Amino acid sequence: MPRQARLDSPGTLHHVIVRGIEAQNIVRDDIDRKSMISRMGNLSIETKTDIYAWALMTNHMHMLIKSGSNGLSHFMRRLLTGYAITFNKRHKRYGHVFQNRYKSIVCDKDAYFKELVRYIHLNPLRAGTVKNMASLDKYPWCGHSTIMGKENRDWQNINYVLSWFGMFKKDSIKKYKDFVKDGISEGRRDDLVGGGLVRTLGGWSQVVSARKNNDNVRCDDRILGKNEFVERIISEADNKVSTQLPVNKRVIDANNLICEICKNKKVNVAELKGGSRRGEIPEVRSYLARLLPKYYGLTLAETARQLGVTTSAVSKIFSRSCR
Repeated sequence: MPRQARLDSPGTLHHVIVRGIEAQNIVRDDIDRKSMISRMGNLSIETKTDIYAWALMTNHMHMLIKSGSNGLSHFMRRLLTGYAITFNKRHKRYGHVFQNRYKSIVCDKDAYFKELVRYIHLNPLRAGTVKNMASLDKYPWCGHSTIMGKENRDWQNINYVLSWFGMFKKDSIKKYKDFVKDGISEGRRDDLVGGGLVRTLGGWSQVVSARKNNDNVRCDDRILGKNEFVERIISEADNKVSTQLPVNKRVIDANNLICEICKNKKVNVAELKGGSRRGEIPEVRSYLARLLPKYYGLTLAETARQLGVTTSAVSKIFSRSCR
C-alpha cells in the first residue's frame, strides 16, 4: 500500500505528533529544549504559522497548529531538519533524530479545538513530569504556562485560545484553567490520536452500530472529525489523494480484531500501534502479524502500519509462520 499523501492545505488545523527515533530522546537537557522552542517560535512568525498549544516531552512533542501560506510540510521540514542538525552537532552524534515522518492529523476546529488544547497541555501532568496543576501552570516546556501568564512567548497565539472561553482575558483564563483541570480525570484520550474510523465515530461501539445499520461512513487516519467534515476535507484534496481515502472493510475488520485481542490480553492499543515493546506487546504483535495477512488479506505494508513496526519486520514474522 502506498504511503498516504499529507492533507496540507494552508490554513488547516493540525494536531502534530513528533517522536524520537526508536523511542529515543529528542531533548537531553534545557539547552536542547530552549533550542527547539526558540526555533519553533521564530519559524511560526516567519511562516505565519499559528501555534495554539504545544508540549515538549523528553522523547516526543505535540503541537496544535494552523498552517501558514506555505503549508505544514514547509514549516515542519525546516523545524525538524534545523533542530536535528543542531542537536547532532552539539551531542557529537550522527543519523536520524526523529522517527520516520511526523504524524499530522487534520482536525475539525469546531468540534475538537478545546479538547485538543486541553489534551496537549495536560501531557506533562499525565506523564508525571509535573505533579499537579500548580506545577503545570509554571512548567516552561508546555504552552499552558504561556496562557497562564508565567512565560512570555509572543509567537504563541493565546488570544485565540482564550477567545473560546470568554470575552475578558482574566475571566477567560480562569475558565480555561478550570476546563483543563476538569480533563485530568479523563486520563489518556486515544480517540484524539487513534485510528481514523474510531475517531470519526467516537468509539468502537459506534463503529459496530454504524456497520449494522449499513451507514455510509467516510474516514481516514489523517482526519479528526465527523462525517461531514471528513467529506469536505476529501473534496478539497486533489484527485490523487481522494482515491486513497474510501474505507477498506478489511482494514476495519482487522482493527476490530486488534482491539478485541488487545482487550483480552490487557494490552493498550495505542502502545501496540506506537511500536512499544513493553510487557506482552511484542508477543501480541507477532501473533497479529501472522494473522492479519493470512486471514484478513492485508498487505504486509498495511499490517506493519497497523502494528507500529516496519514492513520487513512483519515479513520476517510472516515468513517464519509459513515454514
